[in-house]
Amino acid sequence: MSTRLSPWFLLLVVVTLVGGVLTVLGTPEALISGSSVLLTAGVVILVLGGWSVSLCLHEFGHALVAYRGGDWTVREKGYLTLDIRRYTNVALTFVLPVLFLLLGGIPLPGGAVWVNHGLIRRNGVRALVSLAGPVTNLVLGVLLTTAVALVPMPVGLAVGLSCLALIQVLAFLLNILPVPGLDGFGILEPFLPESARRLADQVRPWAPIALFVLLIGLPAVAGVFFDAGWWIFEAVGGSTRLANVGYNELLFWRH
Repeated sequence: MSTRLSPWFLLLVVVTLVGGVLTVLGTPEALISGSSVLLTAGVVILVLGGWSVSLCLHEFGHALVAYRGGDWTVREKGYLTLDIRRYTNVALTFVLPVLFLLLGGIPLPGGAVWVNHGLIRRNGVRALVSLAGPVTNLVLGVLLTTAVALVPMPVGLAVGLSCLALIQVLAFLLNILPVPGLDGFGILEPFLPESARRLADQVRPWAPIALFVLLIGLPAVAGVFFDAGWWIFEAVGGSTRLANVGYNELLFWRH
C-alpha cells in the first residue's frame, strides 16, 4: 500500500488557504464598516477547512505511532496517506465533527483508525498511540498562536487563525478527558486491570454521547469546559481578543 500523500488531503489544505485569502480580502471592509461578508466567509472556510485538515493529522498521529510501534497493518489500510476516505467512518470522522463545530463550536472527536493492539507489545507504546492524536491538536494550536504572535498579518487572518488555534486547544482538552471512547481513556487503558477494561467496553459506545449531552444541555458543564480551554489557550500564548472575534464570525448564524 502506498504512503503517498492523498490528493483529498491536499484539497482540504487548498480550501483552508482559500479561506485565509478571503479573510485578507475582507479585512479592509471590516476595519471601515465593522463587518464584512468576505471576512465572515473567510473565517468560516478557514476554520472548517483547517479543522478538517487537523482531523486528518490527528488520525495520522495515531496511525504513525502505531506503525512505529509494530502495527504494520495501518500502512496496508492507507492510514499513512492522510486520505480521509481510509478512516473507519467518513461521516463520523469528517462530516459530523464539521457540523458540530459550525453549529455549536464544539470540536467533536472524529472516528478512530483501527489499530491492531496485538501487534504492539508494550503498554507504554499503546498509551502513546492514544496520546498522539490529542498532542497533534495541541501542537497545531501552539504553532498557530505562535504564527499570529510573531508573523505580521492582516487582522482578519489573525482572527481566523486565532479561532482555529482555540479550536485545536479545545479539541486537545476534550480528547484528553479520561472517558471511555476518548483518547484520554485510551492512554490509561493499557495499565488498567482486566475487570476495568471489560466495564469500559460496555460503556464505551455511550460514554462520549453522554459527555456531549452534558456539554450541550448543561451550561454549567459547558462553562467549566470552555473556561479550561480558554485558560490553556492563553497559557500557550493565544490572543483571547482575536479568538473571540473569530469565534463570533464562525458562529455568525447566532447573531
